[in-house]
This record gives sequence, C-alpha cells and structure tokens, in this order.
Amino acid sequence: MSSAKIQNLLVSFYIFLFFLFLFAPLMMMGTAAFNDVDFPQVIPWEGFTWRWFPTLFEDDLMMEGIRNSIWIGIGVMIVSVPIGLAAAILMTQVHAKLQTFYYTIVVSPVLMPGVILGISTLVFWDRLGTFVDADYESFYYSGMFLTIIGQSTFISAYTMLIFLARLQRFDRTQEEAALDLGATHVQVFWKVLMPFLRPAIFSAMGLAFLTSFENYNTTVFTIQADSTLTTVLAGKVRMGTQPDLAALAVLIIAVTLVGAVAIEVARRREMAKAEAAREEALRLEKAADLPLAGQAAQ
Repeated sequence: MSSAKIQNLLVSFYIFLFFLFLFAPLMMMGTAAFNDVDFPQVIPWEGFTWRWFPTLFEDDLMMEGIRNSIWIGIGVMIVSVPIGLAAAILMTQVHAKLQTFYYTIVVSPVLMPGVILGISTLVFWDRLGTFVDADYESFYYSGMFLTIIGQSTFISAYTMLIFLARLQRFDRTQEEAALDLGATHVQVFWKVLMPFLRPAIFSAMGLAFLTSFENYNTTVFTIQADSTLTTVLAGKVRMGTQPDLAALAVLIIAVTLVGAVAIEVARRREMAKAEAAREEALRLEKAADLPLAGQAAQ
C-alpha cells in the first residue's frame, strides 16, 4: 500500500472520529428519549415509548421557561439588529484612521465574560432605579427587561459583524447614482441599501434569536425571579437528569433541522429566480440587438 493511500485512510479515519465525537452524544440522547425507562439510557433497551414527550409538555416550569426564552429572544432580536445595523453603517462612514479604534470599542462586549455583563447590567439598572426612586414593580427591576438589555449588549456586536460582511460587497456608486437622480438620503437608505441588506437582516435576526435562546452566563444573573429554558435545565440537571430532557433535546434538534432545510430551500429558490431573471434579461438584450445588427448589415 502506497503512502498516499495510507495518508488518505488516516485522514478519513480522523474525519470519522471527529464527526463521531460531535454526533454521538446527540444520537445517544435522541435514542434515550424513546427508551421506556425512568432514567435516560440507551442500554439496556426496555422498549419503545412516546411517553416522555407528553411528560415534557406537562411540566409547567419547563413550559414557562420556554415561553420566556422565546419572548426574550424576540426582544433581543428587536433591540440588537437595529443597533448592529447602525454600528455597521457608521463603521463604513468613519475616517479610516478611526475605524480600528471604533471596531475595538463596539466588539469589546463579545470579548467580555457573560458573568461580568450580567452582574454589571443588574447593578447598573438597580442603581438607576434607586436614583429615580422607581418602584420594584417597574421595568428597572424586571428580569425579562434586564435579560433583554444584558444579552443585547454583546449580541448586537454579532449582528454588526454580519452586516459588515455584507456591506463589504456593496457598491457605493449605487447610492451616488440615486442621489444624483434626486433621491433623498432616506429614500436611498430604504430603496437601495435595505434591499441589498435583506439577506443579512434575516441572518442577523436568526443569529440574535438563537444566541439569546441558548444563553446562560448572562441570563442567570439578570433573570432574577423569572426563569428561562437554560436556567430551568440547569436546575433540573442539578437534581438529576430525566428522560423528558432527552425528549426536549430531540424536539430542539428536529426544529433546528426543519428550519435549516426551510432556509436552504428558500435560498435556492431565490437563487433560481435571480438566475432566471438574469437569463431573461440577457435574452431580451440579445433580441433587441438583432434588429440593430440587421440594419447595420443592410
């Protein structure tokens, strides 16, 4: 056997081990969700059952955590995406000498531990509420509000990076042409820039929601008396893992796969429509050039 074949076998074996390391826990947990035992296990197999999925939905604390996580994710998405968009646009407008300093400032929350962000958010809004003599029922002490603000401090930096990557391919001459034709800056923003950024906006919304949904380090300090899915799961794991948690993992994986497939199908359809429109434009252009070519020949 040649050295090239041995190298290919070793590389294939390494790739196999890599994917086994990634997906083996998911496969084990997914299988445990259908095992008819009171503890999440695969071996020994006691029989196939669906009973852990209804048990999951009967857990009021878990359902409350999921609902809160969804609402917090929506709130973080509403706050962080416009902030990230504004930060990315401003990044393209500042002087080249200031871009490095500006970039360091706006990205710094990503480099900060989530524990620090959670504690600082809690302390800041507590002091602010005390300063304005706010009631403890006000939003200054609301766990949902503080969690949205705390998570948005670093998730907005993630969304900014997505917008920056998209803006690097934007042709500024389109804005200049629109302004020369009499459009206002607001019209240029909505009619020229926003359609170009639409794919990045949807990507940033998805990233913001998913990052918020799975966040724990910041949330555990800001959520206070309320609960999210991650805090509920952390509490349940401390008391002992149950098969309904495996059922929850299966549902999350299923929703993720369905969402990924739907996004990919929509992306391919959009690409197909764009390609069809491009081919139609080329066909019309060729059809328009034929009479001109005939007249020139005559």
